[in-house]
Amino acid sequence: MKTYQRLNNLFGWLAFAIATIVFILTLEPTASWWDCGEYISTAVKLQVGHPPGAPLFQMLGRFFSLFAGGDTSQMAYMVNLMSALSSSFTILFLFWSITMLARKVVASDNEFSTGRMLVIFGSGFIGAMAYTFSDSFWFSAVEGEVYAMSSFFTAIVFWAILKWELAADDAHSMRWLILISYLMGLSIGVHLLNLLAIPAIVYVYYYKKYKPTTRGFITAGVGSILLLSIIMYGIIPDIVNLFSKVELLFVNSFGLPFNTGTIFFTLVIAATVITGLLFTQYGDRYRVSFYIAGSLFLLFIFSGTNSGTSFFIRAIVVGGLVTLVYYTRQHRHVLNTVILSFAFLLMGYSSFLMLVIRANANTPINENAPTDAISLLSYLNREQYGDWPLFYGPYYNAPVTKRGDGNPVYMRNDKTGKYEVVDDRKGTVSEYDPSMCTIFPRMYSDQKPSHIKAYQSWGEVEGVPVKITKNDGKTETLVKPTFGENLRFFFNYQVGHMYLRYFMWNFVGRQNDVEGHGGITDGNWVSGIRMFDEPRLGSHDKYPAYRDKNAAHNEFYFLPLLLGLAGFFYHLKRNKHDTWVVSTLFLLTGMAIVVYLNQTPFQPRERDYAYAGSFYAFAIWIGLGVAAIASWLQKLTKNLTPAAGVAIVVSLSVPAIMVSEGWDDHDRSGKFAARDFATNYIKGCAPNAILFTNGDNDTFPLWYVQEVENVRTDVRVVNYMLAGGEWYIHQMGTKVYNSEPLPFTLTPAQYDKGQNDIVPVVDLNPKQIPVPLKDVINFIANDNNRRDFGSSQPLSYIPTKVIRIPVDTDAVKASGLVPVEMYGRILPYIDFTIKKNYLYKNDLMFLDMLATNDWKRPIYFASPSAMSAVFNVDQYCHLEGIVYKFLPVKASSDYIRGLGGVSTDSCYAALMKCNNWGRLEQPDVTIDRESFRNAQIPRQSYMRLATALISKGKKAEAIEVVNTCFKFFPGDRLGYDRYTLPFAELYFNAGDTTAAVKLSRDIARELMDDVIWFRSLANGPFANQFNSDTEENLMLMQNLILLARRNNQNTFADELERELTLVAGLK
Repeated sequence: MKTYQRLNNLFGWLAFAIATIVFILTLEPTASWWDCGEYISTAVKLQVGHPPGAPLFQMLGRFFSLFAGGDTSQMAYMVNLMSALSSSFTILFLFWSITMLARKVVASDNEFSTGRMLVIFGSGFIGAMAYTFSDSFWFSAVEGEVYAMSSFFTAIVFWAILKWELAADDAHSMRWLILISYLMGLSIGVHLLNLLAIPAIVYVYYYKKYKPTTRGFITAGVGSILLLSIIMYGIIPDIVNLFSKVELLFVNSFGLPFNTGTIFFTLVIAATVITGLLFTQYGDRYRVSFYIAGSLFLLFIFSGTNSGTSFFIRAIVVGGLVTLVYYTRQHRHVLNTVILSFAFLLMGYSSFLMLVIRANANTPINENAPTDAISLLSYLNREQYGDWPLFYGPYYNAPVTKRGDGNPVYMRNDKTGKYEVVDDRKGTVSEYDPSMCTIFPRMYSDQKPSHIKAYQSWGEVEGVPVKITKNDGKTETLVKPTFGENLRFFFNYQVGHMYLRYFMWNFVGRQNDVEGHGGITDGNWVSGIRMFDEPRLGSHDKYPAYRDKNAAHNEFYFLPLLLGLAGFFYHLKRNKHDTWVVSTLFLLTGMAIVVYLNQTPFQPRERDYAYAGSFYAFAIWIGLGVAAIASWLQKLTKNLTPAAGVAIVVSLSVPAIMVSEGWDDHDRSGKFAARDFATNYIKGCAPNAILFTNGDNDTFPLWYVQEVENVRTDVRVVNYMLAGGEWYIHQMGTKVYNSEPLPFTLTPAQYDKGQNDIVPVVDLNPKQIPVPLKDVINFIANDNNRRDFGSSQPLSYIPTKVIRIPVDTDAVKASGLVPVEMYGRILPYIDFTIKKNYLYKNDLMFLDMLATNDWKRPIYFASPSAMSAVFNVDQYCHLEGIVYKFLPVKASSDYIRGLGGVSTDSCYAALMKCNNWGRLEQPDVTIDRESFRNAQIPRQSYMRLATALISKGKKAEAIEVVNTCFKFFPGDRLGYDRYTLPFAELYFNAGDTTAAVKLSRDIARELMDDVIWFRSLANGPFANQFNSDTEENLMLMQNLILLARRNNQNTFADELERELTLVAGLK
C-alpha cells in the first residue's frame, strides 16, 4: 500500500510537471483578446471588473503580478502563469481522481500487483494527458482568464469528495466536507461553474452512506438539485439581498446611519453560527442563545418579501432549516457539520468584500461601482445584462400585452442620509400574450432580425396560425412556432451546434478556428476520416490548399472519443454507481449549461470554454479506457502485466496525436497582437485626447496598456456602450492618472440612475433652423423644461433634430487641433441631424461632452460607424493611423459612409511609425482568428491612406504604404480574399506593375481554387450552398481581368481569362 501511495504521488506530480512545462512553453506573454485585458488590469491593481465579478481571481492575480518585480511588461505574463499553474494543478487532481476511480474497479481488494498498478497509473496518466492537450482546456490554460482557475476548483472539489469516500468511516472524515464547502465558497469568487459539481458530490455521499434504492436515488438527485439551487439562487444572491433589505430597514425606517443594517445583520449571522456551534458542542447550555439568534436570522429572511413566490420559496427554506434543527437535536454532529459548512462557504464567498472595498476607493476601473449592499446585489444579479426565459416564456414574435412593474432601484443620498428611489421601474417588465408563449422556450429573442431568421432556419419553422387580440381590441393572426419546432431548434442549434460540436472539437478533431454558423466551411468538427467527414462537409478532393493551412485544423481520427467510450462502458460494467457520479458531473457541466444559457444564434464568439467541466469528466473515461483495453487483452494473454503495458503503449497514441495536432494553434508564446494593437490605438492620439471605443476588443486591451504598462495615461478611453450606465459617466467626470475629467455641463445628479435614461427628441423646429448644441444642453439641464410623456415622471427632452456646433477658427488653429493642410477647409460651424426619436444616456453624454468641450480637447473614435447611426459624426471624422479624429472639417472625396475621410499627412506619419503589429508577419506566430479579424482594421487604414496619396499624386509614398502593409500583414499569412483586391488596383495606379500582377495572380489563385471546390460539390447535397459565393468569385475574377486590361497587361489578362473560362465551365 505504501508503495502504491508513493508511486501515485510520484506519477501525479509527473503529470503536473509535464502539463506545467507545456503550458509555460505555450503561454501568451502579454494580454490577449476579449476579457483578458480587463481581468489582468483589475487583478494587477485590484479594481472592479464586470459583473458578477471574480474577486478571488483578482486577488491571486495581484499576488502573482508581484513576482514581475515591478516590470510592468511582465505583469500580464505572471497573471497568465497563474492560469497555467491552475491548469497544471487541475491535471494533478484529475490524475489522482482517475486513479481513485480506477483503483475501485481494478484493485477493490486493495491488493496492488505490478499489473494492477500499471493499469491504475496508466489510466491516470493517459486521462490526465488527454485533458492537458484538449482544445478548450489548453486554450484557457495559457491566458489570463477565469476559466483555468474555475477548472482547478472543479478538479479539487471532485478529488476531495473521492478522498472523503476513502476516509468516510474515520472519526474526522467530515472535515473533507467542510473543506469542500470552503472551496465552493472560494470558487464563487472565480466563476459559478464549479457549483455544478454539487450533484456529483451528493451522489458520492449517498452511495457511501446509504444502501442504494430507486427511491433513495431519486431523493438524492432531487436533494442535490435543491442544494445547488439554494446555493446558486439562495445563498449567493439572497445573503446580499438580506443585507440590502436590513440596510434599508435600519437607514430608511429607523433613521440610523448608513451601513448600520449591514453591520447588524453581519452580527446576526455571526451570532447564529457561533451559538449554533456552541449548542452542538455543549448542548442545552446554549440552546436558548442559538434559538434566539436563529429566530432573528429567520425573521430577517422573511423581511422584505415582495411577492407570493418569494415568500413561498423562503418559507420552504425556513421550513427545511427548522426541520434540520429538529432532526439533529439527537444528532448534533450533523448540525455541527452543516453549520460549519455554511460558515466556511460564507468565508470563501466573503472574497466579494474586496469588490465593495475597492469600489469605495473609486478605482479607475470600477464597473457598476458596487459600493454598498444594495448596489452589490444589482452587481451580483448582473442586472445590466437583463435576463432570459428558462421554463416558460414567449416565442420571438409574441406581442407584449402589458408592462408590469419591476423592483425599484435605490441609491444612497448623502444629503438626506437615506436610500432614495431613483428609478421606480414602473412599466419595465414585459408581459406577453399567453397564446404565443410556451413551456421550455428556446426561440425567444426578438433583439435582432438575424436571431429570428436563424430560429426559422435551425428550427425549420413553418408554424401554425394563431389569432390574438391586440390591446386596441382588434384581432391579428400570427404564425406561432410549434413545440416540436422549438425542440428542433434546441437539439439542432443549442445542443448540436453549441455543445456537441465543441465536444467533438476536443475528442475527434476541428476544422478551423473560423467562427461557424452552420455552414460547411467554418468551425465544424472533423475526424480526418473521409467516410465520416465528407457526407457532412463535402468532398475533400479539390479542397483549396490555403484553407488547409489553418493551424486549428486538427484531426484526431476519433481516437480520444473511442478510448473515452471504451472507458465509459467498462466503468458502467464494473461500477455503475461511480459511472453515474461521473455522468452527473458530465451532464451538469454540459447539457445543464446548454439548458440554462438558452443561447441565441450568432454569439459574438465561440463558447466552448463554458463546457470545460464536461470535457473534464469525459477525460476520466479516456483514462479508464486504458483499464478497459488492459481488461480485454488480459482475457487473451491471461497475464495482466503485459496486457497493461500494451494497453498503455496503445493508449499513448491519444495524447500523442492531440499534442502533435494541437501544438501549433495553442502555442501563443510569440503573440503580442492585442497589446501592440492597443498601443497603436493609444499612441495614435494627440495629448490629453478623448478616445471613444465600442466593443470588448477595442476597449479591454487599451485598458490593459494604460493600467498595467502605463502607456499614454493622458488619453481618456471612453467605451460608448458602458456610458449607458450612470456609474461610468460619473467616473468619466473624475481625473484618472494624467487624464483630466471629461467636460460636462449636466450635473452628476442629472446622470444618476433613473435620470435621463431616455431623452425624447421632439421636433419643435418646423423650419429646421440649427440650434446651438450648448443651448440644447442648457435646455436639458433646466429641470423646469421637463414634460410628461406618459411615463411615471416628467422627462427632459430635446426640442429639435438639427443642432449646430460653432467653431472658433482661430482657436482651433492655435491649439493645433486641425492639421495645417486642412486650414483652408475649416468650417465656421458644423451641423448635426439627430437620426432617432429618442436618445439614450450615452448619446446625451456624448452631446454634453461635445458642447462643453468646445473643441478644446481632441476627440477620436476607434470607429465612428456605430455612433454615426445616431449622429452624422462620420462626415467630420478623419483617419489618422487607425483612429478617426473629429474635426471641424468636412470629409472630402475620400469620405466613406460610416468611416469618414483621411487626414493624409497625419495618417501617413502615424502609420509609418507603427512598427509593431503583434509579430503577425513572423512564421513562428500562429494568427488566431481574433488577431486575423483585428488585422483587417490597419489593413483598411493602409489601403485608404494609399488611395488618398494616389489621389494627390504621391505615388511613391503610396507604394511605400502598401509595401509596409504587406510587410506587417503579408498575404501568405492572412490570405488573399476579396478585401485584398483593392491593393492590386493601388499597385497598378501607383505604377508598380510587377507587384500588381503578382498580387493579382495570388488573389486569382485563391478565388479559382474556391470555385473549383464549389463546383466539385455541384451534384451533391451542397449543390446550391455556394451559388452566391461562386458568382461573387467569378465576378471578382472578371474585375481582375478588367483591371489588368485597363493597365495594358493584356498578356496577363489573357492568362486570367483562360483560367476563368476553364473554371467557369466546370460542372
